[in-house]
Amino acid sequence: MEEKEIEKLIKEYEDYAKEKGFKLNPNETILKGVVGGLIARKENFGERYCPCRKMTGNKKDDKRIICPCVYHEKEIEEDGHCFCNLFVK
Repeated sequence: MEEKEIEKLIKEYEDYAKEKGFKLNPNETILKGVVGGLIARKENFGERYCPCRKMTGNKKDDKRIICPCVYHEKEIEEDGHCFCNLFVK
């Protein structure tokens, strides 16, 4: 996996987070780990499924965990971060 690919996706999620009023995890190790997992899932399964959630194999159900998943905003509000720690308050 190329560093350039990771940096490009980080920028994409950074812009998204800014629009939503939160930010990316400032811990670079965690950030790059999660983004790397998203890239790997895209390569292996065709979508950026959250690397921290279990896929069911049912495309309709798994659509809910394509990053940013349907759960992230509520998790950030309640816990201060999403489940995988990509996004934080």
